[in-house]
Amino acid sequence: MLIRIIDPAQAREAEATDEAVYWNRRAVLGGMAMAGLLPAACAEAKAPNLAPLAARKTRSLNEKLTPYSSVTNYNNFYEFGTSKEDPARNAGTLRPEPWSVRIDGMVAKPQVIDIDRLRKLFPLEERVYRLRCVEGWSMVIPWVGFPLAALIKLADPLGKAKYVAFETLNDPKQMPGLRSSVLQWPYVEGLRLDEALHPLAMITVGLYGRVLPNQNGAPLRLVVPWKYGFKSIKSITRIRLTDRMPPTSWNRSAPDEYGFYANVNPAVDHPRWSQATERRIGEYTRRKTLPFNGYEAEVAGLYRGMNFQKNF
Repeated sequence: MLIRIIDPAQAREAEATDEAVYWNRRAVLGGMAMAGLLPAACAEAKAPNLAPLAARKTRSLNEKLTPYSSVTNYNNFYEFGTSKEDPARNAGTLRPEPWSVRIDGMVAKPQVIDIDRLRKLFPLEERVYRLRCVEGWSMVIPWVGFPLAALIKLADPLGKAKYVAFETLNDPKQMPGLRSSVLQWPYVEGLRLDEALHPLAMITVGLYGRVLPNQNGAPLRLVVPWKYGFKSIKSITRIRLTDRMPPTSWNRSAPDEYGFYANVNPAVDHPRWSQATERRIGEYTRRKTLPFNGYEAEVAGLYRGMNFQKNF
């Protein structure tokens, strides 16, 4: 069988499976599996028995949460494949423990911190945030984690530091998608230092009160809720402070389509589709996209005077 794999940087929105069709397909497949019409391997995988996490609720939204099954089965994580189904199906090869993250660069206290120490070092919080992807779909997720600022300050940034660079695990044995040339590996991302120190930016170790599933970026994922989802880098192994704007994976792959800032902005279209509306996973009607994903009052001051057509 000849399978054509489309480079996402070249794909058109019309070539993507419509979300409503995707979820209906899943329902049909699930029903067929229960009826014995599909082999067990084709049935939807059950959620693993992930350990619960104790966290205090510090931020909520008056919006309906996206179901756990949707959050954990509709993902972008190209290290495990380019289909939305691939991460849940393939991420079992990832070994999230033992795990450590290196913090270095322009810091006075470079260090390597173990995941267990991180969980004990910083009090865990539950924050319900919107996640808005550049493709036009969104979710509302109860994340569990701690402020990114707390982790950065632990390393004592030097005065010359202006940016924070992030790097994902780069291990083809654990991440089969790394064998493809869809992106340059490892996956890298970056923020300005003032963005990284903003109270809304967080490092997550879980969602829905449990340890972060592999397909959602276990064991350490960045969440920056006012930016498009590709900024929220997964399975972080290194955080580096620098005085220069760091490269980012999607900007490096398609610079005319994916800028460094990636702030949610309904007034600036993606070159191949509008960003004015979005579709919440589980809904069939589109809603207006909110500036900065609804966090305009809290973060717009970071970008006062910037040209959003240039700095997109």
